[in-house]
Amino acid sequence: MNTRTASISVAGTLPAQRIDSSGTPKVDQRAVLALALPLMANSAIQIVLNLTDMWFIGHISTAALAGVAAVQWLVLVCVLTLGGTASSVQTLAAQAFGSRRYGRAARSAWIGLWATLCAAPLFVLVGASGRLMLAPFGLSPEISTLAADFWFPRVGGATFGVAVWGMLGFYNGIGRPRITLVITLVTTLANVALNYLFIFHLHWGVAGSGWATTVAQILGLGLSLALFLRQPFRDRYKSHLTWHPHWQPLRQQLKLGLPTGLLPAADLLGISLFQMMQVRLSIVDGAATQMAMLLTAIAYMPGYGIASAGTTLVGQSIGAGDRSWAMRVGSRVILTTAVFMCAIGILLATIAPLLLPIFTGVHDADAQAAVALGGTLLWFAAIYQLFDGLNMGSGMCLRGAGDVVVPAALVIPVSWLVFVPLAHALTFAPGQGWVSFLPQFGYGSVGGWAALVIYVMLLGTALCLRWRSRAWQRINL
Repeated sequence: MNTRTASISVAGTLPAQRIDSSGTPKVDQRAVLALALPLMANSAIQIVLNLTDMWFIGHISTAALAGVAAVQWLVLVCVLTLGGTASSVQTLAAQAFGSRRYGRAARSAWIGLWATLCAAPLFVLVGASGRLMLAPFGLSPEISTLAADFWFPRVGGATFGVAVWGMLGFYNGIGRPRITLVITLVTTLANVALNYLFIFHLHWGVAGSGWATTVAQILGLGLSLALFLRQPFRDRYKSHLTWHPHWQPLRQQLKLGLPTGLLPAADLLGISLFQMMQVRLSIVDGAATQMAMLLTAIAYMPGYGIASAGTTLVGQSIGAGDRSWAMRVGSRVILTTAVFMCAIGILLATIAPLLLPIFTGVHDADAQAAVALGGTLLWFAAIYQLFDGLNMGSGMCLRGAGDVVVPAALVIPVSWLVFVPLAHALTFAPGQGWVSFLPQFGYGSVGGWAALVIYVMLLGTALCLRWRSRAWQRINL
């Protein structure tokens, strides 16, 4: 007898489990993909959003592209650090769903919203401090001004994006990624229209792109809440009754969410500093790195969708009481993520000469040089993608188990004490860098990308070993 399930536990069958004719449980790859494909499609829409932003900004000027490159990852660092509690929603919702405590799953979404509301003044304060925060990095006045123009609307308005993130975590955690897909599609279409309106009609420049994203996220939050408060969530999850704030659940989500947000924030802070180094070298190096980074999102974002399925499947399996099955299904997700991302990375590097010219202005003197350099950097990115698949797949499966403190403690020293100094040493020649006490080999952006590859090899290996150690099986949320 063959029994097939999706990502949910039904009649005692565990998530993504298939019983073969001999009665042996197997990981049902089709059930994994049934959950992962909508999440991948959701991530593909995020790619469209990112590439649309890059297209609009690139057609302002190559300098505008470099200005955004200087702060793009630093924006995400701030958002993840201040809004980390929202990232815990998927884990708690998945485990509550696996144990059939549906009201608790809905409560985790509300707690995420309350925590985000409390952090809103911090988002505005950090957003208003953009020029002060960018001052130590030695950017040219033109690049610094463009970066600050983009910074305030993206960080100051990020409260809405974090709130949407928490709501999408709820839908993903209960195995309803198609709802996530619809919300993301609406948000992306709104972002495209608003970019066109704000940049080309209202002439707001780089700031217009930031405001377009913020307004689109407000629309996405409204849609998320409207669906959350309707059937079937009102009856099954009591979504209209679980909104009251309670200190104990809030404390639990803060305890889980802060290191959950800190892990990618620590990683992205290192990448943000790396990207600022390339912008400091020249407009061409900064723009080429920005194009290469955003094109790698074609592998990263769908890979994130697959890895996010690991958070749901591992969390639901633990909620259902079977940690051994969580190990099996999580390991399959990690392997799938790494293979997929590596294949897409190689494909992108191969067709780079056809893709990169799309994102630059034809009359821009620096565009041709940026395109040529970007094509070289994408081959480094192809190697990067394989180990980033291990990194992301392992990290997201560990998140589903609630194992977030040790992974965050692993990321911080590797990123800040290995990657950043190495990138500085390999990128800058004597007299170019921020500090003089490090060796300066002067390999330019090629050297910086080599440091990035070494970093992600170390990080992906460390997190994969953490997953294989099974230490997470002793954690109870």
